[in-house]
Amino acid sequence: MEIEWAKLILKPRSSFLLVQCNECGHRQIVFDHAKTEVPCQVCGSILTKPTGGKAQILGKVVEHYG
Repeated sequence: MEIEWAKLILKPRSSFLLVQCNECGHRQIVFDHAKTEVPCQVCGSILTKPTGGKAQILGKVVEHYG
């Protein structure tokens, strides 16, 4: 009997995202389950808002790490 390790080893449900700011175009890595608002490091506009689970992403998701 062959064991399927992919089913036995759990993968995390959270990940990091590379998000591009809608205002200035700056790219920043954010956590997709952020518990606080994450501002852009350049212009200060809000990139993510907490929702109690996955954060609401307000910028454009460029890459997904995870």
